[in-house]
Amino acid sequence: MKITLIQQPLVWENPQANRDNLTEKINIIAATDVIVLPEMFATGFTMQPEKVAEATTGTSVQWMQEIAIQKNCAVTGSLAIKENGKYYNRLFFVYPNGEYKIYNKRHLFTLAGEEEHYTAGIDKLVLEYKGWKICPLICYDLRFPVFARNTEDYDLLLYVANWPKIRIAAWDALLRARAIENMCYTIGVNRVGEDNNGYPHNGHSQVVAAMGNYVMPPTEKEGVFTVTLDKELQDKARAKFGFLNDRDSFTLQD
Repeated sequence: MKITLIQQPLVWENPQANRDNLTEKINIIAATDVIVLPEMFATGFTMQPEKVAEATTGTSVQWMQEIAIQKNCAVTGSLAIKENGKYYNRLFFVYPNGEYKIYNKRHLFTLAGEEEHYTAGIDKLVLEYKGWKICPLICYDLRFPVFARNTEDYDLLLYVANWPKIRIAAWDALLRARAIENMCYTIGVNRVGEDNNGYPHNGHSQVVAAMGNYVMPPTEKEGVFTVTLDKELQDKARAKFGFLNDRDSFTLQD
């Protein structure tokens, strides 16, 4: 499976500018299976959803659907969404036919007061696409391994983020840890550039294989990066080592 990561600066609370910038990058992409965008790719990590949140029928979701259909691939990333009077940091995984599945960010970033503005999600999403089982999560979820634990035998763990430079060492370490403990490809897509709160972001988007080695090492460059993942190779590693066979059984409780 070919996965394309887009790492770019985000224009603060300006969905049209961000969509335009992303469209320019997407137009140069050749054949791929999935395009991955950062967390809140249309606005940056804003705590003012009342100013910029869209409906699920809004322009940014429609744009994702158009891109997915035009490029004949899946597109994923998160947006600030308003629904039934509440705001969500919601990830969309849009299939090539324009249909989509959603995941609402479960772990809201209390250090920034995200829980004061957004409603936390409850359900974990594991979806199927082209013979792969994919678990998409959002930024701060990375710090909570129990929720991400591979009890569903998924093949790919995917994080979209606005993770600041000051804590990038944790981002690097935790992505490799999630790959190793869950014996799966793990992808992290982050932004670059300074946000409106003065926090610089240096990207470090990356792809880690099941044994912890890099398929794509962390990069600080703005750009478009495509990698090819080998499910057969991962399945052979799982069969040989069998670490997932020894995982604990547990039930999550709120």
